[in-house]
Amino acid sequence: MCGILAVLGCSDSQAKRVRVLELSRRLKHRGPDWSGLYQHGDCYLAHQRLAIIDPASGDQPLFNEDKSVAVTVNGEIYNHEELRKNLVNHKFRTGSDCDVIAHLYEEYGEDFVDMLDGIFSFVLLDTRDNSYIVARDAIGVTSLYIGWGLDGSVWIASELKGLNDDCEHFESFPPGHLYSSKSGGFRRWYNPPWFSEVTPSVPYDPLVLRRAFENAVIKRLMTDVPFGVLLSGGLDSSLVASITARYLAGTKAAKQWGSQLHSFCVGLEGSPDLKAAREVADYLGTVHHEFHFTVQDGIDAIEDVIYHIETYDVTTIRASTPMFLMSRKIKSLGVKMVISGEGSDEIFGGYLYFHKAPNKDEFHQETCRKIKALHLYDCLRANKATSAWGLEARVPFLDKEFIHVAMAIDPESKMINKDEGRIEKWVLRRAFDDENHPYLPKHILYRQKEQFSDGVGYSWIDGLKAHAAANVTDKMMLNASNIFPHNTPTTKEAYYYRMIFERFFPQNSARLTVPGGASVACSTAKAVEWDATWKNNLDPSGRAALGVHLSAYDSETPLDNKPSKIIESIPLMMEIPGVAIHG
Repeated sequence: MCGILAVLGCSDSQAKRVRVLELSRRLKHRGPDWSGLYQHGDCYLAHQRLAIIDPASGDQPLFNEDKSVAVTVNGEIYNHEELRKNLVNHKFRTGSDCDVIAHLYEEYGEDFVDMLDGIFSFVLLDTRDNSYIVARDAIGVTSLYIGWGLDGSVWIASELKGLNDDCEHFESFPPGHLYSSKSGGFRRWYNPPWFSEVTPSVPYDPLVLRRAFENAVIKRLMTDVPFGVLLSGGLDSSLVASITARYLAGTKAAKQWGSQLHSFCVGLEGSPDLKAAREVADYLGTVHHEFHFTVQDGIDAIEDVIYHIETYDVTTIRASTPMFLMSRKIKSLGVKMVISGEGSDEIFGGYLYFHKAPNKDEFHQETCRKIKALHLYDCLRANKATSAWGLEARVPFLDKEFIHVAMAIDPESKMINKDEGRIEKWVLRRAFDDENHPYLPKHILYRQKEQFSDGVGYSWIDGLKAHAAANVTDKMMLNASNIFPHNTPTTKEAYYYRMIFERFFPQNSARLTVPGGASVACSTAKAVEWDATWKNNLDPSGRAALGVHLSAYDSETPLDNKPSKIIESIPLMMEIPGVAIHG
């Protein structure tokens, strides 16, 4: 992921140029390969490049033929070759996938954004009338913020730290939206059928779903640099790895870097993920890299994590820390891009609390709510934890076309039904349950959902709680609502993270960029209503789904700041067509 920074309509002075350069350097971790700055009058476009496609000549900002249109982009446009073929009257200076944006604007004006298949945040400046547009991808895989200065200027940055000290007000740029200087406001360019949250009725077809996801993975093999897959051993990352291994041989990437796939996993010694990932890697024949960290390693990294991830959300910090540590190790091996499994749980109702969904309408509405909020949670984590070390994460489950197919399925098929042997994400598991050409071993294909912050090792979360309890007193908690009236922390762990966040980002606008509300096992506040017992067990860990997770928290142990008491896993057999799962 690259870093973009734009200041539009500010004072034209040498001091302002120096300030833009200074702020752009705060994003250098996102793009260590090249820095660019373009100025036209009172508008500045800055770019920190992570070179994935056309490393030799794709430096930014990028331009049209006569340089009247300039654009700075963070992202990947997977259909750029197809788009180039339709721009026959245009000449391209580079082989960069992002080079199509300025030319599409020349042809179609502001209406071209929906033609882009990929992930992106960009600022486009038309010097002919000094107008500009800003856009963010459909789901918000790339991070982006917008701010306004007292002098009337508009600021755009990939991260908060690029604008928080200079803007009177700033906020997260909404995914799937475009901001136009001509209209002076936002409009949503991404308008899929599922956005209305009306319950769909398309019958489930496993082969249609399988093909859609394979296509989503294959298009993300577009790269001119070494890459690999993140492999936790859970269903989602294992499917990504399996499809990548299956189709890598025929790609341009394989001709350049070889067809041997590299996989990466992180966890505490003896964690559930490490064991499962090792088994999947052996099955697929990947070159597997296993990274270990200790609870103390993670605790020592918390301040860096909060600075880079720019949140105080407990779930996100818990999961971001091991990913942050792993990304550093991956980059040290010379890898610049990884493919990951984020997004599946939101689309298919994979979180364990979905077991309690009362009906298919509520089930579907909750998946819609979860997808709409992804840019504040998992996308934020995946983007910024990797970008902190100049690594790009690609997420095929959040492919526009795949989401269109998956969210059109009648949610009755997605619902958990123990009587019929259907566990969470059954429709996805069934789609890849191929007896003749198996994608994965059966017990991996039907492994229970394990949230990343749990799967890296159960003692990770317990260690975080213990550390917070040692640093936040009961007296501090008594005054929490006075110190932090917005999103008041209700646990010592949340209070600890909030203190660190406010030190880096003290502005009121900053604290408003972080979501709040009750949650159990990563649910929205609305879904907490599904089970009356949950309101007394509000914790984002998957083990808070009492009676569902095999290693659930003891229902009599409050989920406070003490290390959690955990029920020993009880052997469980769940009947699934063709396979028996044992805990």
